[in-house]
Amino acid sequence: MSGRLEGKVAVVTGAGSGFGEGIARRFAGEGASVVVADINGEAAERVAAEIGPAARGVRADVAVMADVREMCAAAGTFGGLDILVNNAGYTHRNGSMLDIDEEMFDRILAVNAKAIYLAALVAVPMMRERGGGSIINTASTAGLRPRPGLTWYNASKGWAITASKSMAVELAPDNIRVNALCPVAGETGMLHLFMGEDTPEKRAQFQASIPLGRLSRPDDMAGAALWLASDEAAFITGVALEVDGGRCV
Repeated sequence: MSGRLEGKVAVVTGAGSGFGEGIARRFAGEGASVVVADINGEAAERVAAEIGPAARGVRADVAVMADVREMCAAAGTFGGLDILVNNAGYTHRNGSMLDIDEEMFDRILAVNAKAIYLAALVAVPMMRERGGGSIINTASTAGLRPRPGLTWYNASKGWAITASKSMAVELAPDNIRVNALCPVAGETGMLHLFMGEDTPEKRAQFQASIPLGRLSRPDDMAGAALWLASDEAAFITGVALEVDGGRCV
């Protein structure tokens, strides 16, 4: 029985851990060839090696055009590019918006916003050659229901959502679908930054705000990304899909 992504080639950024790793593993399990891209090259290589011959690990800073070209070229070694998941993200620690210095602000916008622009410059022409494709941008519930303490991160995710919707309309004639995923805080390496500090009390406070009573997990994101990337979602574009246990209700 063939997988839901059989014959497809995907690039997943930030795939050396967390949501990205979960997405890369699920895509490969459904028949896709996957470029595992991460700023931590060792992590990318580890995940790719564990997936097997259908994956290739690439060190890439998504805010640097030369690295973006390299990770997309890696997809070319599998035959082309059908799916791009702009998952890599960056945040500041929960706290006053006035305490975030300019260097941190610039890095957040570079990874969460500029990276989507850079990837589009390279990926869209490759997808046109394939007759279409699917771009999935990891945004956040923070872009839909922002709260104090993560103001500049929230703003960058709002940018990602608006960009996804505008890209969806502009690229529709090319049969390139563009959607955003909006997870609630999850079990990733950035959790302690979202909460300010990772303590049982803070976790309980966060979980209490989620109707389904838990944080998001990589397999939650992987399932949602798989559906959006598959032909089952062939008529879905311009959507900001909340993967949040009801948090945004």
